[in-house]
Amino acid sequence: MTRSNDQDAPAPTASTLSGSPAGITPMQRRVLLGGSIGQFIEFYDFALYGVSAVMLSKLFFPSDNPLTGLLVLFATFGVAFFIRPLGGLFFGALGDRIGRRNVLVVTLLTIGLATFGIGLLPGFAAIGPAAPVILVVLRLLQGFSAGGESAGAPSFVFEHAPIHRRGLFVNITLAATALPSVCAAFLVLFLSTSMSEQAFESWGWRIPFLIALPLALVGLWIRAQTEESPAFKEMMAEAETDATEVGTHTTIGEAFRKNWLQMIQVVFVMGLTAMGFYFLSGYFIAYVSTTGGLSRDQALLLNGAAMIAYTVLLPVAGAIGDRVGRRPMMIGGAVAIAVLAIPAFWLVTSGSVLLALLGQLIFVVAICFYGGGCYTFFIEVFDTRNRFTSAAFSYNLGYALLGGTAPFIGTAMVNATKVPYSPAFYVIGIAVLTLVVMAATKVPETRGWTK
Repeated sequence: MTRSNDQDAPAPTASTLSGSPAGITPMQRRVLLGGSIGQFIEFYDFALYGVSAVMLSKLFFPSDNPLTGLLVLFATFGVAFFIRPLGGLFFGALGDRIGRRNVLVVTLLTIGLATFGIGLLPGFAAIGPAAPVILVVLRLLQGFSAGGESAGAPSFVFEHAPIHRRGLFVNITLAATALPSVCAAFLVLFLSTSMSEQAFESWGWRIPFLIALPLALVGLWIRAQTEESPAFKEMMAEAETDATEVGTHTTIGEAFRKNWLQMIQVVFVMGLTAMGFYFLSGYFIAYVSTTGGLSRDQALLLNGAAMIAYTVLLPVAGAIGDRVGRRPMMIGGAVAIAVLAIPAFWLVTSGSVLLALLGQLIFVVAICFYGGGCYTFFIEVFDTRNRFTSAAFSYNLGYALLGGTAPFIGTAMVNATKVPYSPAFYVIGIAVLTLVVMAATKVPETRGWTK
């Protein structure tokens, strides 16, 4: 891997920072749209499972104690996170061998089919213990495929992007992860309030799951209009001219041997943003309504506004990262997360609608600033030959360890300490740990790196 001289790299322009399409080819726009839709569908499917938790627990894990069924259901929710690194290894190695585009067809279709399958699945009352078993299998398929999609789509977009707009392109793609939780929550809320309880429990809850397949097919149609990334095609062309490379291109073992240090860096770097994202998207609705004392409708509206702000600010932060570099954004963002965590969580639990919104927006600004560096760094730090394998495994491991566990830890801390803003101390601890790891392992500046 080499780093081009900053003077040689194209300088970011005003249009770069504004997100103007000037200079972006039709192919790049299709890749960007296809990658964004894939990210939306991936996070929609995950969010939908959490939003429908109470209903799914009644149907698939019936129990005399509703809490027991809900806990079992959330255990299956966590399983999908922890299988994602294995999916990242499998699809990453495949993508480094046969190309990103082909693999992303498989991952997106599998996610859509698995979610569609949940929508068709009979409940425990109809087929007995087979129902929860099949549900867990479908969840595992979701998680396994998401392990490839989550890093593969940003990598594909990254390799098509102009070198001076990589941050903007990648962050537009990742911004599409913010709205699915809002869309899923409001769709379920609309259906549950617009039909009778009996109708919703009988068939209405299935509609959001069944929608996933048509969405996936739209994404596949868009991706069918794209081409393999120029970086991958160039690498394969070079391999064909070198007899020592033919038939030996990339292995999982090679990725770990060459990139073990960078993979450790990515686990922590992406773990911090995963924790922040899942506090925002997977925890704050329940947190605001239980600890903050607001109604669920108020909590949904406030969180929806916060997620829209995230969607807008993340591409802006990516464009700024194209100008100032990834490392300053990550360091400054991690410091901001640590400093602003207590004020943000205190405001979120204040009991005031306006102050709760302000607290969430403060948190959004901090994690978006950090995202302006980390979301491009986790792809850019690896070379083309092992990029998909290395990025997918380390990204998903960070998300499994710190993202999937964030809502559980936040709830446990409030219950144990009785301090409403106690999750902020966990956020501070992880932010400080990430800064220490970045300093100890000498996380590099990657802006302008090639190959």
